[in-house]
Amino acid sequence: MANTIHVDVVSAEESIFSGEATFVALPGEAGELGIYPRHTPLITRIRPGAVRIETADGGEEFVFVAGGILEVQPDAVTVLSDTAIRGKDLDDEKANKAKEAAEEALKNARSDIDIAMAQSELAVMAAQIAALRKYRQKK
Repeated sequence: MANTIHVDVVSAEESIFSGEATFVALPGEAGELGIYPRHTPLITRIRPGAVRIETADGGEEFVFVAGGILEVQPDAVTVLSDTAIRGKDLDDEKANKAKEAAEEALKNARSDIDIAMAQSELAVMAAQIAALRKYRQKK
């Protein structure tokens, strides 16, 4: 199909999504990115947040990524992330507990490295909770 682009979302453990899409939106390093077929080639880092994929059959897929790398070619989009979770697999309770643990770690941090690690984890968990809310609203 000329009006589609192949999308692969891959985590360290598995392939999360692979298929044809008409549009992909995700949080780029400098802001929200929207990608259509025949997009100009691009490589950039991505921030934690939701990847929204409008599939060729008219459906929609959501995937939470905890940051990573995006490669765009005119006929393909590849999202590489250490952590990627399908929208349907996001767990509200787990995310909130992890956010609370990150907040507690931030309070108890003694060194600059501990503070930076706790802030990073807190940012990822806040982004995961926001992605979960966005996913739930779409359903």
